[in-house]
Amino acid sequence: MSATIHRLDAQRQPSLEPMVQLVAGDLNLVNAVILSRMQSEIPLIPELAGHLIAGGGKRMRPMLTLASARLLGYTGARHHRLAAAVEFIHTATLLHDDVVDGSDLRRGKRTANLIWGNPASVLVGDFLFSRSFELMVEDGSLKVLKILSGASAIIAEGEVNQLTAARRIDIGEERYLDIIGAKTAALFAAACRIAAVVAERPEAEEMALDAYGRNLGIAFQLVDDAIDYVSDAGTMGKDAGDDFREGKSTLPVILAYARGSVEDRAFWKAAIEGHRSSDEDFAHAVSLIRSTRAVDDTLARARHYGQRAIDAIGSFAPSQAKDAMVEAVEFAVARAY
Repeated sequence: MSATIHRLDAQRQPSLEPMVQLVAGDLNLVNAVILSRMQSEIPLIPELAGHLIAGGGKRMRPMLTLASARLLGYTGARHHRLAAAVEFIHTATLLHDDVVDGSDLRRGKRTANLIWGNPASVLVGDFLFSRSFELMVEDGSLKVLKILSGASAIIAEGEVNQLTAARRIDIGEERYLDIIGAKTAALFAAACRIAAVVAERPEAEEMALDAYGRNLGIAFQLVDDAIDYVSDAGTMGKDAGDDFREGKSTLPVILAYARGSVEDRAFWKAAIEGHRSSDEDFAHAVSLIRSTRAVDDTLARARHYGQRAIDAIGSFAPSQAKDAMVEAVEFAVARAY
């Protein structure tokens, strides 16, 4: 089997639209599952869950399941419920994350915890996790259950790792990559990999899709962390500087700290510990990020992982699905430009 090599194209503005169009019919069926399974006799549950699920998210992770199934030529229907399970896992983690982070905005809207309170957000998150496991069990594949339950555990570990690293400037790039590999990339990888399981494809193809999703997830999170310092709330759907004020040592901060003067390092230490969090402090942080080219190098790493994602599916035959998956990587990286 020969491989087709694609290169990230920095000369044009890529779009997620080819993937959206590719999976539109399937995604309607997934959305029907989501709508059905988020219902409850307790009115607060669908009200709160619907606030986030219908809140303008791209459905990136379930779309990856659907696109991967298309890539493999799968014509069954099992992937619809599993894509819904993937979205429920993702939504549950967002509800929990916003409580932990004390976030006020999510996708440009007030967060559920701000509207209904922390206890309700945590408990509805638990409800959605439970729904996701019901869907996995109904699928009947122990391998699918192992992949998605394993990813759920890894995500939780990543969030705890990030929590214990909060307000610390000395975590280093390796631990940072461990954190985003767990809290973001694990679900991207699982979302893609399960398509190969339901399509009953060889393990090599299963692991190729796992690598595609994993590297895309890392690139996606690197870009998210970079644009926290170079974008605005209208573009990001969250407040600019949220990571800074929450004391998160993301890669731009890690690089700026490593390259800074003694005075700059003292500023970063105080800022990440929560002693320098004003708008003026954030503006100074942005200036340090820019002067040390920390964002540029963070985005260079994102392009590196994006290229690895594209290379991972190089051995699959040319198709509309493959082209859409390649462009999805380009879109994920280009969001910062």
